[in-house]
Amino acid sequence: MPFSWKRHQSVEEFLAAAGAFLEQREAENNLVFGISSAIRTTPELFAADPPCFATVTDAGGRIVAATLRTPPHNQVLSWIDDLKAVDAIVDALREEPLPGLLGPTDAAARFALRWTDTTGQPARIEVAERIFRLQRVIPPARPADGNWRLAEPRDRDLIARWVVAFSSEAVPEAPPIPDPEAVADRWVAQVGRIAYVWENAGEAVSLVGAGGETPNGIRIGPVYTPPERRNHGYASALTAAASADQLERGRRFVFLFTDLANPTSNKICRAIGYEPVCDMDMYHFGSDA
Repeated sequence: MPFSWKRHQSVEEFLAAAGAFLEQREAENNLVFGISSAIRTTPELFAADPPCFATVTDAGGRIVAATLRTPPHNQVLSWIDDLKAVDAIVDALREEPLPGLLGPTDAAARFALRWTDTTGQPARIEVAERIFRLQRVIPPARPADGNWRLAEPRDRDLIARWVVAFSSEAVPEAPPIPDPEAVADRWVAQVGRIAYVWENAGEAVSLVGAGGETPNGIRIGPVYTPPERRNHGYASALTAAASADQLERGRRFVFLFTDLANPTSNKICRAIGYEPVCDMDMYHFGSDA
């Protein structure tokens, strides 16, 4: 079956074309929706390196795949039922300098294999992840000392440090965050993301973000507790509190990504009500793969 590739000039055009297709599997496509939401909310952050959007249609004109990229970050794939559509994406992007890819396991594997065959670039899995979805919060079995609150201006420097620390720990090969203080300012102002803080004895001990809106939900992340404050239940309590707050604000779903190599985070999110949806793999391309 022949497939047709089409680029879209803006996030609005992309969502007008692909929105209904993406919403059929909202959980699986929450990252595509979330990135699109960020582009809509803070377009100035993407002005220097404009995002790229595209869809793939089958012979009947039905959309079967969607993809986007915000340089210098990885290509992101939607859920794709017909894996042959992946080949059309690779063929269209073969001249692009892609650093890597993130997508559902089967589609990502096919993309990586064909990318290596087409470009000669090696590919390796950098992170194996899982998408979870929550509709009802189960209170943590072990209450944590302290309480949650929304981030305030006094948290600015702490958020900036913790955002960098989280990125260095969770995705060390990702491009560096260019202006962590500006990120902290946006989060405190609730522009694009809401920052939640767990406070114990007057000290902030854990951070959770909520952003990347979808038609009916939002994604939790990052979740970060500095090493010296771990194993006290702070992250679990704060993730549960942030998730409950988002449901109370009218979300039908809350989504969350976990690293499958981290059994603790996977256990915690299940314990508070998150249910697994699908697995996603992040690939790195290049001679150092």
